[in-house]
Amino acid sequence: MGRWICCLRSRVAESLMLLLVLALSCDPSAAATASPSAPHAKPSYSFGRTFLGLDKCNACIGTSICKKFFKEEIRFDTWLSSRLKLPPSYLLSYSGNYTDDAQSWRLVDITRLTTKYRHDQADKRICTSLLKTKTCSLERALRRTRRFQKWLRAKRLTPDLVQGLSSPMLRCPSQRLLDRIVRRYAEVPDAGSIYMDHLTDRDKLRLLYTLSVNSHPILLQIFPDVEGWPFPRYLGSCGRLLVSASTRPLRDFFGAAPEVAADLALQLLAVLRSMGTNDLNYFFYFTHVDAGTFGVFSNGHLFIRDASTLGIIDKEEGSQLVDGQQEYKDIFSCLTVDCQSAFVSCNSIREKQSLVMVCQELLPKLLKGKFLQPVQEKIDSFLQHCADGLADDQDVNEALSKLAELLKPLRSCDSRFAYRYPDCKYSDKY
Repeated sequence: MGRWICCLRSRVAESLMLLLVLALSCDPSAAATASPSAPHAKPSYSFGRTFLGLDKCNACIGTSICKKFFKEEIRFDTWLSSRLKLPPSYLLSYSGNYTDDAQSWRLVDITRLTTKYRHDQADKRICTSLLKTKTCSLERALRRTRRFQKWLRAKRLTPDLVQGLSSPMLRCPSQRLLDRIVRRYAEVPDAGSIYMDHLTDRDKLRLLYTLSVNSHPILLQIFPDVEGWPFPRYLGSCGRLLVSASTRPLRDFFGAAPEVAADLALQLLAVLRSMGTNDLNYFFYFTHVDAGTFGVFSNGHLFIRDASTLGIIDKEEGSQLVDGQQEYKDIFSCLTVDCQSAFVSCNSIREKQSLVMVCQELLPKLLKGKFLQPVQEKIDSFLQHCADGLADDQDVNEALSKLAELLKPLRSCDSRFAYRYPDCKYSDKY
């Protein structure tokens, strides 16, 4: 009798469960309230350590933003397609999307310090020149070098530790500039100290490697946009990829309307002026410019998009390396450039250098054929005079002022220029 009652209860329970399942299948809202919804299966994105360059650490930039990649809070534009494939690894830069709350996304640039091919060539050079093998542990090889052993013993980053590195930023280093690098290095917890006590051996190798390959991310860190410097915001690095705020290259605006071209040209002149005259008394100069050197944010604001060819001279302290010391070279000097190339003497840098380059390479492409005569003729004549080389450095500020006076009446004040609108409607400055 007990067994029969037990079986009956079991069958009743099964029938009730079946009825509940049928009811829930007909009423989705009931299902939502009756039991917790199952977690939604998300697509799986496989980076691989090689794509990010994590397999090369600590001969890499850093790891401060890796979590956002793996949590899918940084996405490449190609991930927005149905195929969800990573872009080719041989590209130098990628357009991406970044979020802090998984709701709002903003555009970012994801960039390599140099092309993957040049990275691979440099890796081979490290192994063949230091360990005489085709492949090796890059970290182990670099740790054995005389330069890195000096870095390990050093309490402070001094000019002799960076002598012979190819970065224009370090051609003429001052102690004040090197202290700023250590104090503001963003890939380690902020210690606010000029001494390297808070840097581990791993941190020191990453900093040295970054300075040796491309100083662009370091410049973004030590001269941040929030302090008014004309660089995009540095968001972090993972392996050999760095993430920064997105800008469109200036080349995209060569065909822009006349008032947009005039506005960008004026901003370009203002950036050049700030590079020569600023509160910290640093003189910034370019060793090369092209159509990708400058970029424009979505609000129309112009910034230096690629700082890899930017040199710095400390007008307050001066260079603490004599030209003979610049000639010292080792494997760190040759990671991205020909070891045979000669360094530019600090004494040969002129204030007019950047302006002449911009007059030769960028302003004619931006301003050519945009305006009515006789204004266009005056602009063309001035640019030709500037491109031929100004008489002396004292002409630089005068030349900047003359060209700015020609361009100011040609720009407009409307919502296309969000970075200064509506302020321009109520200010004589514009």
